[in-house]
This record gives sequence, C-alpha cells and structure tokens, in this order.
Amino acid sequence: MNRIKADVCIVGAGSAGLSVAAGAAQMGASVVLIEGHKMGGDCLNYGCIPSKALIASAKHAHAGVENPQFGVEQVRPAVDFAAAKDHVRHVVDTIAPVDSQDRFEGLGCTVIRDNARFISETEVQAGQTIVTARRFVVATGSGPFVPPIEGLDSVTVHTNETIFDLRERPDHLLVIGGGPIGMELAQAHRRLGCDVTVIEGAKAMGKDDPELSAVVLDRVRAEGVTVVEGTQADRVSGADGSVTVHTANGDFIGSHLLVAVGRSVNVDGLDLEKANVSYDRKGLKVDDNLRSVSNKRVYAAGDVAGGLQFTHVAGYHGGQLVRALMFGLPAKARTDHIPWATYTDPELAQVGLTEAQARKKHGSKLSVVRSEYADNDRANTEGRTTGLIKVMVVGGRPVGASIVGHLAGELIGIWAMAIANNLKMTAISNTVLPYPTYMELNKRAAGAYFSPKLFDSALVKKVVGLVQRWIP
Repeated sequence: MNRIKADVCIVGAGSAGLSVAAGAAQMGASVVLIEGHKMGGDCLNYGCIPSKALIASAKHAHAGVENPQFGVEQVRPAVDFAAAKDHVRHVVDTIAPVDSQDRFEGLGCTVIRDNARFISETEVQAGQTIVTARRFVVATGSGPFVPPIEGLDSVTVHTNETIFDLRERPDHLLVIGGGPIGMELAQAHRRLGCDVTVIEGAKAMGKDDPELSAVVLDRVRAEGVTVVEGTQADRVSGADGSVTVHTANGDFIGSHLLVAVGRSVNVDGLDLEKANVSYDRKGLKVDDNLRSVSNKRVYAAGDVAGGLQFTHVAGYHGGQLVRALMFGLPAKARTDHIPWATYTDPELAQVGLTEAQARKKHGSKLSVVRSEYADNDRANTEGRTTGLIKVMVVGGRPVGASIVGHLAGELIGIWAMAIANNLKMTAISNTVLPYPTYMELNKRAAGAYFSPKLFDSALVKKVVGLVQRWIP
C-alpha cells in the first residue's frame, strides 16, 4: 500500500475540485487530487459544455426558419444529426486539456485516478494509495436522478450522461421533466428535426418567474414541442424504439426516452461515516464556511455542499475555499448574488429575488421596474423583440433581476455585479454604453426607476420652475 501526506486532499475533479486544486497548488501547498471517473466532471463531459454545443447546432438549424423578415428566403435545412454530435464531441475535446490530468500534474498536483473513500477522520484511500491530509475537500458533484417509475428497467433510459452519445436522430423524444435541462434539450432536439413531448408533473419551468417562463414556453410550443403539465409519469412500457409513458391524463408514445427530473448528490461509496462527516440526501452538512459541522478537517464544495447546483457556484466555492485553506481567512459563501440562466431560445436568467419573493420579503418598500426588448433599438434591428427585464429595487438598490429574451444570460451579469457589490441603481443609470446594444436594456430599466421621481414629482417641477426664473 502506497502512502502519501498532503496539505490538501481533494476528492472530485469537477469545477469545484479543480478550482481548489489549481489555486492551492500554485500557492505552494502540497495537493492530492483524486478522480474516479472523467477529469472535468459533469459540466465538461455531460452538462454545460455538451448541452450548449448541441444548442448551438440547433440554433443554426433553426436560423433558416426565421429568415423571411430579413429578405432572405426561408429554407428548411437538412440536419445531419450525427455531425451535430461530432460538433459536441469536438467542443468537449477542445476544452478538455484545460481540465486534464497532465495540466494539473504540471501545476504540481498529485493526481490519482481511482474512486476514493474515507477510512478515518484523517485518511482517504484510493486504489492502492492512502492519503493522509491536514484538510479534505469533498467535491464529488451530482448526477442525474432517475425516479423509481415502474417499467423504466424495460427500456433504454437516457439522461444527460448518455443523450450526447446518441448519434441516431430520435423520431420522437419523450422527456420526463420540464425543468431547465428538460426544456433546453427538448427545444434543441425539436430544432434538429425530432418530434418532442415534455411530460411535467407540476409546472414546466416552475422555479422561475411565471411571467417570464410563460414567454419561453410559448416560444417552445410554437416551435412544435408538446409540453404537458400537471401530469405525472406513472409507468413506462414498451421496448427500445417504441416507448410508452403512461399517465393519468393519457399515454404518450415515442421512440426514445430522456429523464430530466433533477439531480442527486454523489456521496455513495465515500464512507463518510468513517470520517465522522454528517450528510443527508442534499449533501454534506456544512456551515456558512463550507466546513463540515462534524469534522473540521473536511470541507465541501459545489453540488455536494447542499446548495445551488450550478457550475459557476462550484467555481465560486472553490475560490472561497482557497482563501480559507491557504490563508485561514473566512470563506462565508453567499447565495443572494448568484445568477443562473436557462439556455432556451429565448434565454431566461435570474439573480437574487424574483418579484414574488421580493414582494413577500419587502412588501410596500419594493419597487419593480421593467424594460421591454421591443423598446430596444438593437433588438429591433435583429428581430429579437420578444422579452423583458424586471428589476426588484429596495432603497435604491437592486435585490433581484429577472430577464427573458435574447442574451439574457449575458445581460444578467451587470445585476449580479450590482447585488454582489451592494451598488445603487445610479451605478447602472450613470454608465455610458455603446449604441446600439442590448446592454441598453439594463440602463433603461435603471432609468425607469428614476423616471417617476424626476418627471412625476411636483416638487421637482417647482424647483425647476424657480431655477428657470433666476438663470440669466
């Protein structure tokens, strides 16, 4: 048995683990990085990167349908589904070296490619190696949750871990789950020539602002995706090539089945009990500093920390832990400034409180200001006039922003920055932006906050009147 001592031992080479490993190693700490599967984790191999690459192919396929208003003849492109998957693989392979074992060994990490399990409060075993470390970071992420639906074992069930390897185009894709992953992949497959039916037990995109999610759902339905809400999948039958999802509201028949109902954290096999690390189905039980409440040597980062499950949150956790592990500084992790985006077309993005959450928390102190895409000059030039921005403001500062429309995932950034840094609305309204850009939507929203105070105020008009009398 090989034995290694380290300052930091990281279990999991996804976004969180790689962020900690890179920072700690480059600052001179001895780092052991353990990964039992693929370097780069879920995001690179099964999540953010392949899904956005497939969405990009789908956008190109759909572009010909939207051409007439620009004086270009409408065309229906011939889609090579396998070639679209080649594009996905090429993108993953292009980015992979950044997350590779070679790169991290070059940074000074000892990388072990095997499954890890705790054998004591101070030791982890991976294969034939035992690592003793001063601190441990559990960053094992999450995987697709497959619910115990009767009959699932009789058919091929695709999740985000397998759907990108499918090279034959489904004739009719059934999607169980109408959340962000389900809706993104449903629209992408529809644009690539598949019939698609989404079956959602509650409300599709139900965690988002209902006014904004309705804009997305209207567009997705208009493109031909059947979205069935309030319908639980009770049972599945059939065989590969002909799958039936049985529900109380009828049966739905397709050629392929994708399950996208949520995520479950990866804690199985870690033997956390042997390290005296408390956990539940949401992940490790940690304090605000991402530190285990039961074993102070152990930290968690990313999905397994039990909070928001986004790649950028995992990276944020990694940065916070580098501060804590390297310098002993507080690593209190916030969530109020964390944005997220759903990459449907139109996109939907959120940071901070939604309108409903803000009204519940702040009541009459809340102001909600809006900016419509239809009023933006750049949106009009490109025919992207469907969408809006809502900003929730309390005491002159934004506490939340919701955006639906073209580039929503990009536009949300300025509101995330404002909330993270406690900026006032004047910081946005005072910013001079190039014209014409979509970013002006954000400035227009900020201006909408001040307009009533300036233009509808009797006091302001009285002051202006007095000044005008005395100015020579």
